[in-house]
Amino acid sequence: MDIVYINGLFTPLCNAKVSIQDRGFCYGDGLFETLRASKGKIFRLEEHVDRLFKSLPHIFIDLPMTRLELVMVVQDTLARNKYNEAIIRLTVTRGDTQSNIQVDSDIPPTLVVNIRAFTPLPKEAYKKGIKIKLFQERANLTSGLDKRLKSCNYLSNILIKKLSNEKGFMDGIVVDPDFGVTEGTTSNVFIVREGVLKTPPVSPYVLKGITRQVVLEIAREHKIPFLEERITVEDLLKADEVFITNTGIEIVPVTQIDSQTIGNKKPGILTGFIHDEFLKCVEAEKNPC
Repeated sequence: MDIVYINGLFTPLCNAKVSIQDRGFCYGDGLFETLRASKGKIFRLEEHVDRLFKSLPHIFIDLPMTRLELVMVVQDTLARNKYNEAIIRLTVTRGDTQSNIQVDSDIPPTLVVNIRAFTPLPKEAYKKGIKIKLFQERANLTSGLDKRLKSCNYLSNILIKKLSNEKGFMDGIVVDPDFGVTEGTTSNVFIVREGVLKTPPVSPYVLKGITRQVVLEIAREHKIPFLEERITVEDLLKADEVFITNTGIEIVPVTQIDSQTIGNKKPGILTGFIHDEFLKCVEAEKNPC
């Protein structure tokens, strides 16, 4: 039986409920983190929790617990669910309040930790690569913020994912007319051109993904030249290699964008190397020295 943590209590998933007046339900007013557990060890848990705590003040939510307390809650919830391989969803909303958009700082936030079994992508996705679709439109952003947050308001991402899947693509990438290539619906984007790794810089249009950060750490460690700079559609289509990253899919090679094949039509050597090194990072966290 799956166990969920809600506001200090553990309850079976079948009994887990939040109010219809919760701001997360009414407005998508909150933030979330998606984490991966492998063999009972949560990958980069502290980094996910740190990103959440740094983001909450930007939307005026004060979570009444410390980082360490939240880490312990997540670990406890995972332990109660008995999953060796799991996806963890950590959600914080503005809480249960009247249905208007005014912020009431006296209302305590809602905290939910939900665990589900991890279902990996088919191995073919890593062997043959995936197809992604470009959406040339204004990137979705939150007004007044200088960086992208993992907001619960995910409608734009959901629609792009749906439209992509309907046409046989695994994901969609938004290309902003001013900023250029931004990110996927749930992923960061990387290209390789003449041995140089490139990814769009963190901005109001691009999330500072945890897996993205691990990829850059791998590049530094192995002296792979990399740049965080604007990427155009032309850069994307002329790249030798393209891959996308996130917590659940890790590093997935892209071999087709719209109707155009990428590189030599199969996953690139550097993409494969980075994925192998990423898996070593996961293994190292499971078995610390």
